[in-house]
Amino acid sequence: MTNVNRISDLQLRSTYLEIDQIVGELRTLRIASLEHRQGHKRPPKLPSRKILVGVAEGLSAAMFPNRLGSADLADEGVDHYVGHTLNTTLRALLVQIQHELHFNSGLETLNDEDRERAVEITQAFAKRLPAIRSLLETDIAAAYEGDPAAHSVDEVLVCYPGIMAITYYRLAHELHLLGVPLIARMISEIAHSSTGIEIHPGARIGGSFFIDHGTGVVIGETAIIGRNVRLYQAVTLGAKRFPVDEHGALVKGIPRHPIVEDDVVIYAGATILGRITIGRGSTIGGNVWLTRSVPPGSHITQAQIRHETFEGGAGI
Repeated sequence: MTNVNRISDLQLRSTYLEIDQIVGELRTLRIASLEHRQGHKRPPKLPSRKILVGVAEGLSAAMFPNRLGSADLADEGVDHYVGHTLNTTLRALLVQIQHELHFNSGLETLNDEDRERAVEITQAFAKRLPAIRSLLETDIAAAYEGDPAAHSVDEVLVCYPGIMAITYYRLAHELHLLGVPLIARMISEIAHSSTGIEIHPGARIGGSFFIDHGTGVVIGETAIIGRNVRLYQAVTLGAKRFPVDEHGALVKGIPRHPIVEDDVVIYAGATILGRITIGRGSTIGGNVWLTRSVPPGSHITQAQIRHETFEGGAGI
């Protein structure tokens, strides 16, 4: 032990930290919070973010084994690797789906109905993986064709944060549709943490989707995006306002985010709010603040935006 470590150890041992008291106080607060939120002291486990990180990485590697899989993978071993990775990853996902269904049920133990439903969701999701891979091929091609700095599609796949965010979104979107929205949201937020790109898994996004640079992009839950759409960094497709019910609680699930039709380009820093439509083939310039629909073929720049009135506040 070095002199520095010895001194630190002596200082720690000579300091009375009252750990037992702190543990007791934290236990009291934890139990009170659980009883308030869940009605009992030991609620079912939530899905594990740490395990879902591995699930998302495993699914990505299974879809693109030569680029996102094992570094020493031989050609003759690709199918074996994909099969093994899928078997391990999907089994881990199945357990997390069971956790979400159990948590939602509020029951003491996972019942047979939810156990069978978890298997059905996992099987249905697995069958969708080839279609997800095909859709991602169009996204990768759009990124390569749309960025003069891209030297190969392989570079796009392994380097571009937009492709990672879109990959995780497309996986999460299928899980969202299959009825496990918490797991879907967690996978999307894993990508958000890594890339700075936030795509809600409830959004509907067509093929050949390209996010260039990407940091700060926000796409809301009810946004609808057509094919061959390109977004640049710091673009927001958000809600203009948040309606409340007679009790003052937010009304959830209503369409409140933009519809972006095919072949639209939205440049850096543009903020588009509300259930408005950006017509096919339009171009939205950088830093534009837009809360009204525009017809197909429009070219909107800051110079064209004069003043827009907001009622009831604005948001994203």
